[in-house]
Amino acid sequence: MEEKILTTRKLGMPVLLGNILLLFALAVLFVAALLIENGLLVFLSIFLLCVSWIPLLGLKILKPQEALVLTLFGKYIGTLKGEGFYWVNPFCSAVNPAAFTKLSQSGDVKSLFKKAADGEADSAPGDSNGKRISLKIMTLNNSRQKINDCLGNPVEIGIAVTWRVVDTAKAVFNVDNYKEFLSLQCDSALRNIVRLYPYDVAPNVDTTGDGVPDEGSLWGSSEVVAQRIREEIQQRVNEAGIEVVEARITYLAYAQEIAAVMLQRQQASAIIDARKMIVDGAVGMVEMALERLNENDVVQLDEERKAAMVSNLLVVLCGNRDAQPIVNSGSLY
Repeated sequence: MEEKILTTRKLGMPVLLGNILLLFALAVLFVAALLIENGLLVFLSIFLLCVSWIPLLGLKILKPQEALVLTLFGKYIGTLKGEGFYWVNPFCSAVNPAAFTKLSQSGDVKSLFKKAADGEADSAPGDSNGKRISLKIMTLNNSRQKINDCLGNPVEIGIAVTWRVVDTAKAVFNVDNYKEFLSLQCDSALRNIVRLYPYDVAPNVDTTGDGVPDEGSLWGSSEVVAQRIREEIQQRVNEAGIEVVEARITYLAYAQEIAAVMLQRQQASAIIDARKMIVDGAVGMVEMALERLNENDVVQLDEERKAAMVSNLLVVLCGNRDAQPIVNSGSLY
C-alpha cells in the first residue's frame, strides 16, 4: 500500500459560508412558499433544508503535524496532510484503527471522554471522532521486562523509544493497530538484543558475532546496545510505515531474586581488588625500607631478622586496625 497525498485546496471556509447562505436562502424560500401557498415550493424547500447538512460532513480541520487517511466506500483515496480547513467528498470516512489505543507514551495521556486542559475537545468537527494521525515524534515507554542475559542471569531492563509515523497508508492498512504493533516489536527486539550481552564485562563472551571475545556489556556499552535495539526495531516496523528515531535504556538492574547475591559478589570483588592494591603497596614499602637500611648501614640484619621485620611491617601495613607495637628493651639476639 503506497501513500497518496491529496492536493485538495483548502475550501473549508468557502463551503461553510456558502452552506450558511444556502440555509438562509432556503429559509426565505420556505417562508415565501408559505405566503403564496405553493405546495411544491414548500415541499422542495423542506427537502433541501433536510439534506443541506450533508456537505458539512466533508469539512475537515487539521493542525500542524497531523494527517487524515480517507476512504470512499472502502477504497483508499488518499491522505490529507498539512494544517488547514479542508472540504472533501462528504461521503469519505477517516480511518485510524489506533485512534483509541492508549499506551504509556506521549500523545496518549488524555482521557477518551475528557477535554484537554485548554478546553479543546479530543475530536474536532468533521474529523470522524478524532481519527487524525499524529505525525509528531512520540515517546513510547514500555514496561520493564525480566530477561536472561547471555550468562543466564535474570536482569530487569526498560527502554524508551522515540518514533513517528512517516507513511500513513502503511500504518493504517498494513497492520491491524500500529501502536500495539510497535509496542510488541519493541519488547521482542529488546529480548533478542539483551540475550547477546552480559550484565557486566565477562571473559570469553562474544557480543558482536565476529567470533572474537570482547568487553561488551549491558552496563558498560549502553550506547551500543541502545543503537542495536533501535536498528532491530526499525527492521521490524518498516512495513508499518514507522520511523524509529532513537532508543534509550531507561532502567537496568539485576532481577530481585539475585540482586542480593550479585551485590555480595560485587562487594567481594571490590574487597579483593582493594586488598591486592594494599598488598602491592605494602610490599613496595617493605622493599624500600630494607634498601634504605642497607644503603645507610643503619643496622645489619641476618636473613632471620629480615624475615621477622618483613612479617611485622606487612602486618602493620595490611592490617585493618592500628598496630600496637611491643618495645623490646633487651638485645635483638
